[in-house]
Amino acid sequence: MKQVTIYTDGACSGNPGPGGWGAILQYGPHTKEMSGGEANTTNNRMELTGVIRALQTLKEPCAVDLYSDSKYVIDALEKGWAKGWRARGWVKSDKKPALNPDLWAVLLDLCEVHQVRTHWVKGHAENPYNNRCDQLAVSEWQKLK
Repeated sequence: MKQVTIYTDGACSGNPGPGGWGAILQYGPHTKEMSGGEANTTNNRMELTGVIRALQTLKEPCAVDLYSDSKYVIDALEKGWAKGWRARGWVKSDKKPALNPDLWAVLLDLCEVHQVRTHWVKGHAENPYNNRCDQLAVSEWQKLK
């Protein structure tokens, strides 16, 4: 199974507002940058979209090390919250509706195809790949402003 490293970030100007996402995929000596945006979205939707788009790029099941500064994404995957929301019909343990069930459904399906190991990184800190993903995401929402 191929080993891939993915860094992602999302950004939004206003919440909701114009948003962008950025991703960097690394496989051996190869690096690919990706980004995109939406005119009216939220930061969490952009965080999720970056992860989804990166995983959708993979052409076969891979072992993935996923790095993100989003506690929302990392905790929901790592602690099993998102799987619980899906099992309860997209309801959280506090009986409130889970947000972004459309994106979580796609992401959970992708996590069944790939072996995803999650890693939280501090945003706007020393990680050059996270910082580059932030630049990609911000440049996307700036195009939409």
